Amino acid sequence: MVKVTHRSGKRKTAIARATIKEGKGKVKINSIPLENHQPELAKLKIQEALMIASDYVDLRKVDIAVNSHGGGIFGQAEAISSSIARGLVEFTESDNLLHTYTEHDRTLIAGDHRQTEPHKPSQSRKGPRHKRQKSYR
Repeated sequence: MVKVTHRSGKRKTAIARATIKEGKGKVKINSIPLENHQPELAKLKIQEALMIASDYVDLRKVDIAVNSHGGGIFGQAEAISSSIARGLVEFTESDNLLHTYTEHDRTLIAGDHRQTEPHKPSQSRKGPRHKRQKSYR
């Protein structure tokens, strides 16, 4: 029987769902191979989770498929990275891998708790701290 793990990751309004199973080392994001992912910085952010795990998991024997939507390019990249990290920890059941992820960047496993500030009354469409401009001259 093939071992399969499903995990999700979030960043702001971006959501990513990763499916990890035994396979041939393919990594696909929205049905596109990771090698073709653009922009380059987003691809490097996603590869960060894989590079850390390479000491604990043989990535040539694991297939990773990720679906992501919402948010922007880098929000999605961080959500994808988080879902892959969580999925690999669950797939391997390794405490050492979990410890390594939390030592490197805790938000890969725990997520980012920051929220946008709520808009205040009377200027709700212009931002939470917008005030009317005042002229002194």
